[in-house]
Amino acid sequence: MPAPTPVDLTELSTSLGGSRRLRGHLARPEGTGPWPGVVVVHEALGVDDVMLRQTERLAQAGYLALMPDLFADGGVRRCLVPTMRAATSGRGRAWADLEAARQTLAERPDCTGRVGVIGFCMGGSFALVAAGRGAFDAASVNYGLLPKDAERALVESCPVVASYGGRDRMLKGAAARLESVLKVAGVPHDVKEYPAAGHSFLNDAENAPRQLRPLTRIAGIGPEPESAADAWRRIEEFFAEHLADS
Repeated sequence: MPAPTPVDLTELSTSLGGSRRLRGHLARPEGTGPWPGVVVVHEALGVDDVMLRQTERLAQAGYLALMPDLFADGGVRRCLVPTMRAATSGRGRAWADLEAARQTLAERPDCTGRVGVIGFCMGGSFALVAAGRGAFDAASVNYGLLPKDAERALVESCPVVASYGGRDRMLKGAAARLESVLKVAGVPHDVKEYPAAGHSFLNDAENAPRQLRPLTRIAGIGPEPESAADAWRRIEEFFAEHLADS
């Protein structure tokens, strides 16, 4: 499987009111397609080798996977705080950037027109809010914060598969609350909390800055392969069910 290909999303993002410069990373399955698309939303650490491999993994599973770099127009230091605020508020230029990525996939001749979204960490928050906005056909939420008014935000959500770590101190109780909200709303869902896992457990390697890794290890942040394998199985089965061309 070749590495993701750089894609320039600037023209579309600018027309939608998003970033003045936006690049993405596109991974294609082998063969001729067409395939469903998946917008990949990266962690708060930005686009790195771990996130690129997550994108490649989705392509190996049979999806056109496009990850926009939400920090492309200004870098991590300038973009991190406003992008994190946008993740749960539903407002901000990052949303136009994600829509640019969605439209790019949906309009490609090698895409079926059905598009899902998957997010990790900060991206998980984006994926959850996006699920309730009506643009995506399925959402995979991985250790994402719930919006403040989750009951209202998710009342008409697309199907959601969500994975959380039981050792994730930042998101204590999030899985149970999300399960309850989606059940009341009648949204097809698969929510699971993994007792042995912490935050970012789906990553296949540590990706925090080296000087912070002793702290992240103490906090239980990082890979947990057994939980990750099961979570990926559930994600792939859920997407296969809800993103199949109908």
